[in-house]
Amino acid sequence: MRMLILAVVVLAAANVLVNRLGPGLYVPVCVVTAAVLVLIARRSGITWEELGLGRSSARRGLRWGLVLVGAVLLVYAVGLALPLTREAFHDERAAELSAGQLVYRVLVRVPFGTVLLEEIAFRGVLWAMMRRRWGAAWATAVSSAMFGLWHIQPSRGLTGSNAAVETLFGTGTTGVALSVTAAVLGTALAGVVFCELRRRSGSLIPPMALHCALNSVGYALAWAVGRSWGS
Repeated sequence: MRMLILAVVVLAAANVLVNRLGPGLYVPVCVVTAAVLVLIARRSGITWEELGLGRSSARRGLRWGLVLVGAVLLVYAVGLALPLTREAFHDERAAELSAGQLVYRVLVRVPFGTVLLEEIAFRGVLWAMMRRRWGAAWATAVSSAMFGLWHIQPSRGLTGSNAAVETLFGTGTTGVALSVTAAVLGTALAGVVFCELRRRSGSLIPPMALHCALNSVGYALAWAVGRSWGS
């Protein structure tokens, strides 16, 4: 139990750091935190297989990952083609990025920062430690709730940067509170899906692939849509 508490404390400290330090330190903090969490899990007796990082499940995980990436590309293509959903891709934070910043965000920050830390933490270390103690259902419920709470700080600016979110919730204090609540609930539900992918495949590769595709492709499309709207 002490090692599980330690892992939660390390993750909480990382949440503060990644939201307060400059963008240049984001990826190093995420990589170091992920490594520390894995070390904590291993010291507590968690195996590589329990973490979803074992060799035996890697091939199956890769197959699942390829299918999931393809599904994301299809859904995004449909969403971009429909006028009703196209507005959801307009995000000022992405549109303001230069081409170089976009490449860094898509190929470095998202996969080696956001996805690496969040999947190692919530679907790897915490899920494995909780599953061993309380079973898969409780591990999924608690780690997913924590995943939702993890997104409180980064979701506070949604109403000012995303046109669809602003239209839905407004920009006042109430609108911000509602958008943050919706983001927390949405990411918690996404966490349940990620956990189930990890459980069924036995590997962290499928949730990592899905998470990375959603974020990286989403940023690229938001950047393209934002530039076309601004031109």
